[in-house]
Amino acid sequence: MGSGRERVAADAAARGIPVEFIDRQAANSLEEAAAILGITPADIVKSLVVKRADGTFLFAEIPGDRVISWPKLRALVGVNKLQLPDAGQALDATGYERGTITPLGSTTAWPVYVDERVAGRRVSMGAGEHGVSLFVDADALIAGLGATVADISEAAPAR
Repeated sequence: MGSGRERVAADAAARGIPVEFIDRQAANSLEEAAAILGITPADIVKSLVVKRADGTFLFAEIPGDRVISWPKLRALVGVNKLQLPDAGQALDATGYERGTITPLGSTTAWPVYVDERVAGRRVSMGAGEHGVSLFVDADALIAGLGATVADISEAAPAR
């Protein structure tokens, strides 16, 4: 099936989405990855795999400084139960390990929901393997994936 990076590159090319890969040192947190890349946490998009009650999945693309708003996402999807799967289920659903997940090149093309705050920006996201970040124009990503854009996040709780 090729490396994660190769799968991402092939899928992006097939969808007409220009992407740029940046090799970087390993990061222990999203904040650390942002510092390494010289961007803010909000410029890193978290690709979260979300499991529906029927066993299917979806991708939620959220700015790195925010968290999923479960009530907003449930209302948008039209279900009353959603959950984050464990790492093994996420790997089975996408072919990617946590920290590398992206809708591009996923082993199954699950529906993609993008928080409205991502639109109109150049963002970084998982690139299918550790030690690599992907940069992409969010609007090209949204169009290429046929993603649904809506308000699906909320401010992260203070630490």
